[in-house]
Amino acid sequence: MNKIIPVKGMECAACALSIERTLSRKEGVKKATVNYATEKLYLDIDEEVISLKEVEEAVEKAGYGLVIKDDTIKRVLDVRGMDCTACATAIERTLSKNEGVTRANVNYANEKLYLEYTPAKTTMTDIKAAVKKAGYELAEEKAEEAVYVNPYQKRLVYSSIFTLPLLIITMGHMLGMPLPLIIDSHMNPTNYALLQLFLTAPVVWFGRKFFITGFKNIYRLQPNMDSLIALGTSAAFVYSLAGTILIVSSGSPKYAHMLYYESAAVILALITLGKFLEAISKGKTSDAIKKLMGLAPKTAIIERDGMESEILLEEVQAGDIIVVKPGAKLPVDGEVIFGDSSIDEAMLTGESIPVEKTVGSKVYGASINKTGFLKYRAEKVLGETALDQIIKLVEDAQATKAPIAKLADQISGVFVPVVIALALVSSLLWYFAGGESVSFSLTILISVLVIACPCALGLATPTAIMVGTGKGAENGILIKSGEALEAAHSIKTVILDKTGTITKGKPELTDVIGYGIPEEDILTYAATAEKSSEHPLGEAIIKGAEARNAKVLVSESFGSITGRGIFARIEGKDILLGNIRLMDEKGIRVEAEVQDKMTELSEQGKTPMLVAVDGRVEGIVAVADTIKENSKKAVDKFHEMGIRVLMVTGDNERTAKAIGRIVGVDEVLAEVLPEDKAGKVKEIQARGGKVAMVGDGINDAPALAQADIGIAIGNGTDVAIESADIVLMRSDILDVPIAIDLSRRTIRNIKENLFWAFGYNILGIPVAMGLLHIFGGPLMSPMIAAGAMSFSSVSVLLNALRLRRYQPFK
Repeated sequence: MNKIIPVKGMECAACALSIERTLSRKEGVKKATVNYATEKLYLDIDEEVISLKEVEEAVEKAGYGLVIKDDTIKRVLDVRGMDCTACATAIERTLSKNEGVTRANVNYANEKLYLEYTPAKTTMTDIKAAVKKAGYELAEEKAEEAVYVNPYQKRLVYSSIFTLPLLIITMGHMLGMPLPLIIDSHMNPTNYALLQLFLTAPVVWFGRKFFITGFKNIYRLQPNMDSLIALGTSAAFVYSLAGTILIVSSGSPKYAHMLYYESAAVILALITLGKFLEAISKGKTSDAIKKLMGLAPKTAIIERDGMESEILLEEVQAGDIIVVKPGAKLPVDGEVIFGDSSIDEAMLTGESIPVEKTVGSKVYGASINKTGFLKYRAEKVLGETALDQIIKLVEDAQATKAPIAKLADQISGVFVPVVIALALVSSLLWYFAGGESVSFSLTILISVLVIACPCALGLATPTAIMVGTGKGAENGILIKSGEALEAAHSIKTVILDKTGTITKGKPELTDVIGYGIPEEDILTYAATAEKSSEHPLGEAIIKGAEARNAKVLVSESFGSITGRGIFARIEGKDILLGNIRLMDEKGIRVEAEVQDKMTELSEQGKTPMLVAVDGRVEGIVAVADTIKENSKKAVDKFHEMGIRVLMVTGDNERTAKAIGRIVGVDEVLAEVLPEDKAGKVKEIQARGGKVAMVGDGINDAPALAQADIGIAIGNGTDVAIESADIVLMRSDILDVPIAIDLSRRTIRNIKENLFWAFGYNILGIPVAMGLLHIFGGPLMSPMIAAGAMSFSSVSVLLNALRLRRYQPFK
């Protein structure tokens, strides 16, 4: 077994040698090499002789540690029973006490637990039991969404049936709705009180989960939103129950003012309405994931032994021959073996123009076959396809927390206890210092408990991140984490790699100039000479000749001169193709006119080559790595956004500056070797401000890793580039400013959400405590407090959903 394992605890190179010596003495260890610079152990062991656990123990005994990641299992589980962000915090706190759990992040917005645990130290049974003991439940990720929505829907309907008549009985007279004498509060106070009790009791029963969870969490000293609701409505209900007993026992209507049944019922009904709307809104924040998951077809037509049959998608195996008819979706990734067609790959790249496919072309699951009939060999099946990688990246991003969320998390952790304290202090102060009645103080207590909303704080960040990352995926922009999403909004400098980013990365023939003979002959001599060469520029000349219908002959002899050019004998003529140095060495004169043209072409970012026939310069051919269509537009967009743009390349300074001038970059870093690009990024970072590096993710990997944000331009399927923070599935540089723009809008949305959530609580709680009443203003009703509380969460969600309307500029 070969493994590369991170090592922790090393202080110098001697530590690395110590680990190597320790392991080399162990039987079964074939190889143990420690790289101190990368802090990694390159290990090869015979598993029948020694286990990875024994290796780990030996290293620990030597005073160091191994980070064996493969021992950790990652799972995403649905969480049932949460009612506010404090619930999510409680679950995280519970699981953090389990030694085997290395990561437990609960996203309240999509009600999922992102879990990492070590099977050797704990089991899923233990984890589920711990969560259940805390009052919640874990289920497999594929649990139906109806589990979350339907209980609120039924509870809302049943609660409304009893709450509406209760409101008419208690407040109908304010709207000119007289009550029958049999339930009139003055004529028949007992009937009036008992009817309210009978109407309120079912609403309390339907909302019993608030009380069960709320009081259970108070007992555990982990109060949440349910605790606030439970305390507030219980106070109203118990106080009303005492009033009912006094009315029944005395028959006097004077205790009618003690009845707060409608407050208890309406609070529960309004909170349920808020949770119902919240569940619907939260469902919409993950629409992007659902859309991606729904793209792949459920079945595939395969050909075995000459017979076609339809099977389930999960039954498709690598090597199967897939048959795709016009208009059908491709089930998995593979390579075309028969037919040609145009394929709509918009689901991967966001590019609406179909891509032509022939034998040997790669095709991708969930793309749509537009015209022809295709057969292709399956290569990557369910769980491995490009679409699956995209879904995983988006889910991983939604599992992370942006740094901006830390403040909200810290406040949410102490929010509920502080609110309970404020409610008690304010109600007691009004009763003892303010000389108010028990009824007045109770109103203060209930209003403060009910209006406080930790949910708005907890929803502010994750909902916006979910919508933002999902919207990015819809447009071919994969943002790997909340950290990357936040960091991208503050980018001040963008460094663009030239080849493959600003330019197409494939040289093309651009100019053919003849001085003494026709241009067609110049191209024939150049292409024929290059036919025996393997140089990329030569390939561009040959393709250019074929595109222009120029003849390509067979040379009688061929040779190359390193750094100068090539020579060949064609139809009895001696041909030289190369630079001015080659001509000088061969004693061939280059006229001033020709030299000026060579300089002009170089300044245009092209690579010119002289063509000499029998000792005389007869023409020039020029090749260039052509600039992508949107490169200048992207640079202009960066400047509009206040971002400085640099270009880095290994090209010579003249060619590099020519291209830089055409696209309008602020600074050109030329003649930089691939291994030196990371150093250049570090230099730019030293100037100040966050730096983004944009490259192809292969040669540029060290530079992408060094930058504050690494942005890799993929090819539509290369979605798992490790060194990048953001992956662009299209080879379009314009997607870079779009990604930064999306980040800015998402962070702005988060700040708006946090401002509303903080502002709501900062203003709402003092009003509920009676601040306005001190100055002769109104006292907040508990029912209004409940409505405001529900609206605060829903408003934050609705604000986050505005991001779904984001349209990238083009």
